[in-house]
Amino acid sequence: MGDAANGGEKVQLDPTLDFVAGTIAGMTSLAVGFPFDTVKVRFQSPTIAGRYSSTWNALATIVREERFFGLYKGIMSPLASVALMNGLVFASYRFLMKMQLESADSVPTLYQIALAGAGSGIISSLITTPTELIKIRQQSLLTRTTARQVAWQIFKENGVRGLYRGVTATALRDIGYGAYFFAYEATCRWFVSPPSVDRNSADLMKHVEESAGQLSWGPLMVAGGVAGVAGWVFTFPFDVVKTRIQASHPIYATHGPGVGQAKGAAAATTVSASYRTPLLGAIRLFSSGPKDLNPYRSTWSTIVHSYKAEGPRVFFRGLSPTLIRAIPVNMVTFGTFEAVVRAFS
Repeated sequence: MGDAANGGEKVQLDPTLDFVAGTIAGMTSLAVGFPFDTVKVRFQSPTIAGRYSSTWNALATIVREERFFGLYKGIMSPLASVALMNGLVFASYRFLMKMQLESADSVPTLYQIALAGAGSGIISSLITTPTELIKIRQQSLLTRTTARQVAWQIFKENGVRGLYRGVTATALRDIGYGAYFFAYEATCRWFVSPPSVDRNSADLMKHVEESAGQLSWGPLMVAGGVAGVAGWVFTFPFDVVKTRIQASHPIYATHGPGVGQAKGAAAATTVSASYRTPLLGAIRLFSSGPKDLNPYRSTWSTIVHSYKAEGPRVFFRGLSPTLIRAIPVNMVTFGTFEAVVRAFS
């Protein structure tokens, strides 16, 4: 890995090329997969999911009711930041991976690759959190709104902190980049590993490194598809949690009597709140003490409330359109990334 001439030199990095290649790959894959992302968000939303019977029914219904534009509602937010987000993922991944190696002759283990991928996901969550928050709010609305309008409304109500609603769940989900890059590299190594070499030997590692640039587009595309599926399967429940947190709004509690209480009884200790969002419907909640009553106020409260209300299957709602999308999207992502790197290397 890298351009150092001998084992004694530090590994050379080319973050600019990684960033540019990741940016181009991200923009291409976003255009391919965004309609399925819209369907996924609709399926994860309790009050909207019942409108659709399957992934393909959802696609057809959205086009019929909201025209073709409905499939790409909210795309401007991620598109505006895809340069920074996807470029940051690939650049930070390669940086973190190479920082674990002692020299340019070292070949990373799959464990090191997974660790670098997980680290890049945590870093990228600083960008993905506000952009996905805006996207989800747009996708939940049946009327046309711009990303700027949604972003300004969030900022006006809750400031910068409001734009980072769900950051913990987003980071936990994006740790899945560890499985993502692990699966990609493991699949590439499977394609180039010779039968005469022990699969666990250092000779195989060296052979894989020397042959990586020789893989044809077919194996590269297959590896990208496998990576996309692996990255989602391991952390998808956190995507459901993230969507529910970001689809909700903070509750503005008011003091008053609780259920069954007469007016004026314990008015100072009982808090009531009306909670409504386009995605989650209306909820009337009561609690003693001035605390946040939103069941989707944090990662843990969202997990507990969702499990109690809808059972364990809720954490895999929307998985089907996500996996359908993951295969072509990540074929395009890695294919484009490798093409750009090869063209400028």
